[in-house]
Amino acid sequence: MAKDKIAYVCSNCGQESPKWIGKCPACGQWNTFQEIKVTAASSPSRGRQEVASVAGRALRTSRPVRLREIADHDEHRISMRDGELDRVLGGGLVPGSIVLLGGEPGIGKSTLLLQTMLNLGSLRILYVSGEESAHQLKMRAERINPAAKDSDTFLILCETSLETIFGHIQEVQPDLVVVDSIQTIATEDVESSAGSIAQVRECASSLLRFAKTSGVPVVLIGHITKEGTLAGPKILEHIVDTVIQFEGDQHYTYRILRSIKNRFGSTSELGIYEMTQDGLRQVSNPSELLLSEEHDGLSGVAISAAIEGVRPFLMETQALVSSAAYGTPQRQATGFDQRRLNMLLAVLEKRVGFKLMQKDVFINIAGGLRSTDMGLDLSIIAAVLSSNVDTPIEAGWCMCGEVGLSGEVRPVSRIEQRVQEAAKLGFQHIIIPRYNMRVFANKKLGIELHPVRKVEEALRLLFG
Repeated sequence: MAKDKIAYVCSNCGQESPKWIGKCPACGQWNTFQEIKVTAASSPSRGRQEVASVAGRALRTSRPVRLREIADHDEHRISMRDGELDRVLGGGLVPGSIVLLGGEPGIGKSTLLLQTMLNLGSLRILYVSGEESAHQLKMRAERINPAAKDSDTFLILCETSLETIFGHIQEVQPDLVVVDSIQTIATEDVESSAGSIAQVRECASSLLRFAKTSGVPVVLIGHITKEGTLAGPKILEHIVDTVIQFEGDQHYTYRILRSIKNRFGSTSELGIYEMTQDGLRQVSNPSELLLSEEHDGLSGVAISAAIEGVRPFLMETQALVSSAAYGTPQRQATGFDQRRLNMLLAVLEKRVGFKLMQKDVFINIAGGLRSTDMGLDLSIIAAVLSSNVDTPIEAGWCMCGEVGLSGEVRPVSRIEQRVQEAAKLGFQHIIIPRYNMRVFANKKLGIELHPVRKVEEALRLLFG
């Protein structure tokens, strides 16, 4: 009988080593090697036989094919009947693909998938849950979609054994498989607990093999670490076709669906949801919900035309400037990069001449959103100055522009979409970089454009 042996696997990238190493030679991370027990088997186990029998249903002999011999046709996609999710996936779910959905605990990952699958009444769906009981799922399903409680095509399986799951898949023959979550599934071929590096890698590889050979799409739910990255080996993100991040602040109702990796579409797409008592509601026009109508006459508020992914919407940037109560002034930003805020304050003091050295500065993006768009720079400076001099910005004005270290207003991308979004919401004036004016030659937009080259010009337009 062959003896079991010990191996060491990097928790970051999956690199294996016969002995413990302090630094991983593949990814360069320190103290990431973990000990696992590898079982030596002389014959294929029952689990591998189950996987092979299920995957072999559609297995075909492969051969090299010339590029010109491959037929040209549009990839058939399965509509999820959710405009936001379809947009992020690139137009729908591709048959035979494997999708990984990650997010913080309680953010709404299971709710999003459950309400989406309940709307696909024409497909036979197998929902595998390793975290919740069937009774819990039924209560949530009745709350989200009361009409779907009598569905005959939505099947729930509460199981954590991969071999048992494949046995039920072979019996049910589903059109789509959902696994909630991959960290709770374990296979008999690996002698370690569920959620370990080896278990996640082996289970994901088996599900990938099944999806590619059978043509049945598989959707996985994954946990994330305290650093915000997907838990498990890095190979988990490499083997799947699409990685989607579901993020947001639990104290706010808005949720953002981002595509981190997509082999069948763009990674620039963005989906926005609102968490309600009855589940997640699609937000088709986020600008109207993010803008508050109660800031008229209040200082420290500026509206910016921002781009998230490829979608334009208007953000409300809020600033509060007050005298420092202690020796060291505070600089805090919510939803905005802290280091970029420090840079913009230095530009405002050096190039414009406003002394903020002894002032506390607080920045907030309304609605609980987080943005890395450089076009917010001009509105951040305008909001800070408005709060500092306690003078409100006139209603009907918005702006966009990146601010450089010398105080110049640099051009931004997708300027036409930003201006059109502002005009659609009824704004009369928008401040844009002068370089972007060449795009609007002889065009009627229904909004007055104010091109600027420096920060001083923009502040002069706003405050006279």
